[in-house]
Amino acid sequence: MGSATGRTRTIRIPRAVLALLAVAGAVLPATATGTAAATAARADDGERLLFRIRDERVGESSGLAVSPTHKGIVYTHNDSGHGPQIYAIGPDGRTRATFTIGNAEARDWEGIAASTDRATGRGVLWIADIGDNMDGAWPDVSVYKVVEPRTMEDATLRAVRYRFRYADGPRNAEGVMVDPRTGRLYIVSKEFSGGVYAAPAKLRTDKVNVLRRVGPAPLMATDAAYAPDGSSFVIRTYFSASVYRSPGKLIAHVTMPPLRQAESIAYTRDGAALLTGSEGKDSPVYRVPLPAAARPAPSPSPSRTSARPRAVKATSGATAGDGVFGVPMAVLWVTVALGAIGTIGFIAYRAGR
Repeated sequence: MGSATGRTRTIRIPRAVLALLAVAGAVLPATATGTAAATAARADDGERLLFRIRDERVGESSGLAVSPTHKGIVYTHNDSGHGPQIYAIGPDGRTRATFTIGNAEARDWEGIAASTDRATGRGVLWIADIGDNMDGAWPDVSVYKVVEPRTMEDATLRAVRYRFRYADGPRNAEGVMVDPRTGRLYIVSKEFSGGVYAAPAKLRTDKVNVLRRVGPAPLMATDAAYAPDGSSFVIRTYFSASVYRSPGKLIAHVTMPPLRQAESIAYTRDGAALLTGSEGKDSPVYRVPLPAAARPAPSPSPSRTSARPRAVKATSGATAGDGVFGVPMAVLWVTVALGAIGTIGFIAYRAGR
């Protein structure tokens, strides 16, 4: 729970409630958008543990971003109550460099994204100070833009700060992502009925930028990321991940490994798999391959244009709109909501990150 000082007290959510959240989160995107049913897909070759974060200073890893220019480097940062540092983690889980953002405030850092500056080829990091567990305690939230260092050496960096407010009122959020094709920034709120919010095409530093809702998000989303080629994006929840072609256009649900408190997600550099992590000391980072339909499409040949990937069809024989055991999705969602709304509403108000 946030306070006036910006510190957050972690409130652990009971497993039974998280299970209800997971079921509801999987159902909500399909019912809210009216798209065809998508399969809950597990990768062909399965998830595997890549490494554990060995740095004792990283006790609340709350975001992941794969470096676009330094092979094998993954960036992370702590949640609220820590300083404005990002950590460059190598393939063995050990910190290669620590970067302090000298002109930034770490009020409630909840996510980090990476992109590439097309003009210079340099990597760009976007650090999202967007947590708001007090339901509108902050008049605005911030995202810091940092040019990725050329070398993996400890340094103090300066960032460009962009301030934001939501067109439809304050939100608690934990997901940040950048479309590599357009450079547009998106925020994904963490709510009972969350949303994907688009930033203006051109960001301003001399005024507060307005975020506008462009689509729904699964219940209690904890992170988000764009594929390296911009063909899709993923939204993480406590128990699973959902891949979308565009806001509201679901491709597939992807089963995630069980984690203590699932907080982060990112694409690998080739876009064929996801990385996901958790809070806690010595926290693990897993690699989860994507189902074929959610992977980047092959480049078109000179003589043939590749077909646009389609949403994954359900393999159980269920028709579009069918839910678990053949129950219509809308009925299933209403049943889950009625049974859990009291508990979830209380948790959504008090839950930390």
